[in-house]
Amino acid sequence: MLEDTSFAILPDREGKRRKRNVIDIGNMLAFSCKDEVFFFRCDAGVVNVQFYDHPIVRVAFNPFGETSMKTSRAVVMQPKKVKVDVHETEEQVELASPQMKVVVKKRPFRVQIYDQAGRLLVGEEARGMAFTYEGDVYCYKGMDQADHFYGLGEKTGFLNKRGEKWTMWNTDVYAPHNPETDPLYQSHPYFMTLRNGWAHGLFFDNTYRTIFDFQTFEDEYCFAAEGGPIDYYVFAGPTPRDVLKQYTNLTGKMPIPPKWALGYHQSRYSYETEQEVRELVQTFIEKDIPLDAVYLDIHYMDGYRVFTFDRNRFPNPKQLIADLKQEGVRVVPIVDPGVKVDPEYAIYQEGVRDDYFCKYMEGNLFIGEVWPGKSAFPDFTNEQARSWWGDKHRFYADLGIEGIWNDMNEPSVFNETKTMDIAVMHDNDGNPKTHRELHNLYGLMMGEATYTGMKKLLNGKRPFLLTRAGFSGIQRYAAVWTGDNRSFWEHLQMSLPMCMNLGLSGVAFCGADVGGFAHDTNGELLARWTQVGAFTPYFRNHCAIGFRRQEPWSFAEKYERIIKQYIQMRYEWLPHLYTLFAEAHETGAPVMRPLLFEYPDDPHTYNLYDEFLLGDNVLVAPIMTPNTAYRAVYLPRGKWIDYWTDTVWEGGQYHLVHAELDKLPIFVKQGSAIALANARRSTDMPDEQRIVRLYKKCDGKTAYMIYDDDGQTFAYEKGIYFRLHLDIRYDENIVRIDTKTEGEYRPDWKLSFAIHGGTAQTTVIVDGNEQHGRWDDKQNILWIDHN
Repeated sequence: MLEDTSFAILPDREGKRRKRNVIDIGNMLAFSCKDEVFFFRCDAGVVNVQFYDHPIVRVAFNPFGETSMKTSRAVVMQPKKVKVDVHETEEQVELASPQMKVVVKKRPFRVQIYDQAGRLLVGEEARGMAFTYEGDVYCYKGMDQADHFYGLGEKTGFLNKRGEKWTMWNTDVYAPHNPETDPLYQSHPYFMTLRNGWAHGLFFDNTYRTIFDFQTFEDEYCFAAEGGPIDYYVFAGPTPRDVLKQYTNLTGKMPIPPKWALGYHQSRYSYETEQEVRELVQTFIEKDIPLDAVYLDIHYMDGYRVFTFDRNRFPNPKQLIADLKQEGVRVVPIVDPGVKVDPEYAIYQEGVRDDYFCKYMEGNLFIGEVWPGKSAFPDFTNEQARSWWGDKHRFYADLGIEGIWNDMNEPSVFNETKTMDIAVMHDNDGNPKTHRELHNLYGLMMGEATYTGMKKLLNGKRPFLLTRAGFSGIQRYAAVWTGDNRSFWEHLQMSLPMCMNLGLSGVAFCGADVGGFAHDTNGELLARWTQVGAFTPYFRNHCAIGFRRQEPWSFAEKYERIIKQYIQMRYEWLPHLYTLFAEAHETGAPVMRPLLFEYPDDPHTYNLYDEFLLGDNVLVAPIMTPNTAYRAVYLPRGKWIDYWTDTVWEGGQYHLVHAELDKLPIFVKQGSAIALANARRSTDMPDEQRIVRLYKKCDGKTAYMIYDDDGQTFAYEKGIYFRLHLDIRYDENIVRIDTKTEGEYRPDWKLSFAIHGGTAQTTVIVDGNEQHGRWDDKQNILWIDHN
């Protein structure tokens, strides 16, 4: 590709790149209001301001025509009625709601947005909104010295994105990812700013190629696009949790996944035959290693035609899928958007006949080369095409398949641009747009078509969808993995900030290919990566054809033992994880959290990228370098308990922690609780126990909640779920636990408590009744059975 050669830095004839003339929006000329939208007529056009909700303000400006209040497909929230007080002077217009205030300077037109406490969130001074006659739009905002930036979806590099420039343009990148690899497969034109302990957010709702520049200027940042309007939302926060809730209120929240989607998944490009798949699963069973899903990459298809099986390789897929499901293992096939050009292939015939494929203005189909060879691509911006594509998944549902893997959906095409011709026209449900404008939406709309189709076909069961490409809002339909990483220690390190920033961008269900997709892994790297994967929201081992195999038993026995141990730990920790997924569904809070999410007033957390929280009380600090048994761990305020030894560590400081290859450093905040279970071979196996581990402190109180439901259907949306609320009070030698249940679902598991930090004389009172426990001298734990 030319961008990978010296051609990329070829100068023009003058020896420099042509600079476009950037035009400022100018002065405000008039001001009016209609239907709760405020209109500011300026020299260069009309700016619309709307309070979308009490903590959300929208600003829109189209210098090339009417400023519309239509939204992209990312936005699902309808604006609410917000009482706004208006005050106009000679110099400015002030719009004030109970939680936000917008101050518009008239000459020149500049926007400043404050929260209810009077803190400036985003402001414009020397520069504001601007454009070029070539169609580019720019928005400049002041940047404080204390600003730290997070989010932006799937980006390489460190957690804090300050000092860098980032592009949103969904791109298939097989070359090794490194800190300068940008863009990647996902586009999330959204970020969170953390300043002096207070957080706010900004979402730039523009589907063109967009740029976020936190690098060029010392005192301002810029977001820009190659076309379309300036249309952005500001979220007032003031905490990171509040910002995520506001952003996901706007773009949607994830459904609770089926429980099997949270188990361990095994994949390879490719398991090429039915016999190989059967032998794979049988080996997991014989070695007693838990497993919930096996993936089928492109070799399962007949000539890479989607909605087919190669009957030579897979002579009886329905029986295979049924047999594996008997063992608690699902099959997840890959489904790419490219449809092979073949006049005898029914999917191609239907797509052409019913006008479902992408085409040029002149009416001829866009044909691109992908795995099947010459291929046509469904136009997922067309409702009829989405419905058709979704219904085609009956082929998989009828075989007993409950999960789908969408790949190559940037869309990826084997040409110099790596994608579809930007001159292609999309129907866009009757409002035609070019691919240049809608490229970044392709994966999102394929996700909607696939998820909606599977949901209709599964008779009330929750589908699972995994996607490589997406846009803001993709969390409504799919889990996300970080694409074609490599078996390098650096890629293991990179996976943490990538997943944490995806979580801060609303995508709570995310993960990286454990072990690395390309290159040759080794036993130590796979063991350390599996330790991380066991505590990552999405947990899949995946590797590419032609490279060293990396199933759990692929290396020496000492590595296999460790890998098995941590896969089993994943199943032990599922109750805690499942509760966090329910929280993500309700509030948008990520499952895997950077420390700044819970400790935004602690500057030590602002740049921490190599450790993370599971919820608000479990800290995981993996070792991610070879031949290493020590690392520095920062523990925030409070006291923290070593999960393995019950050693108490003081917070608010760094510690040098020892962890040999079989140990993943895990710390639980003193005074809190975690719910664990016994390891199972699959989530389909009986779930018989909940062990609530309480990490006692001398005095104080805390609360903990366990969420559960049937793990398979959408009955939870109708109140058929179970929440167990625990109010816990610690005295010197007494633990009082008061319980309250909520919801109509009644689980089968039995409940017990394990008191860490107590003694044999510790008294435990549950719901007013003293409980008789048993003291474990070896572990120094008091066990209480409670039905």
